[in-house]
Amino acid sequence: MKGITRELGEMRIPLRVYAKPIRQRPYRFDPRYIEKVGVEIVKMIEVGRIEPVEESEWIIPMVVQDKKKGEIRICVDLIKLKYACIIDPFSTPFTENVLDNVGGQKAYSFTDRFSRVSLDKDS
Repeated sequence: MKGITRELGEMRIPLRVYAKPIRQRPYRFDPRYIEKVGVEIVKMIEVGRIEPVEESEWIIPMVVQDKKKGEIRICVDLIKLKYACIIDPFSTPFTENVLDNVGGQKAYSFTDRFSRVSLDKDS
């Protein structure tokens, strides 16, 4: 995230001791997505969501999904990485729990950092 030093803002994924780097081949996708994927990747780089990497021991395939209005969503298939990770016993709370905590409040806010959209809701 912009404005946060790398030491404070870089995500670390704790791996099991025996975990070996995963190198998966890219998935094939419809050739009509090629231009859209290029545009979406440039957009993600520009807003700081991803950054180019010269070399990596870990290669995870990208998955392209259709969105409304002809747009696409780029995802990655992290299933194999999941098995190499140490499980966090205190994971992110379920959406229902979060909504229970904000219910009845005078104001709440949701922010989509990637799209740079903030949706504020006043009661």
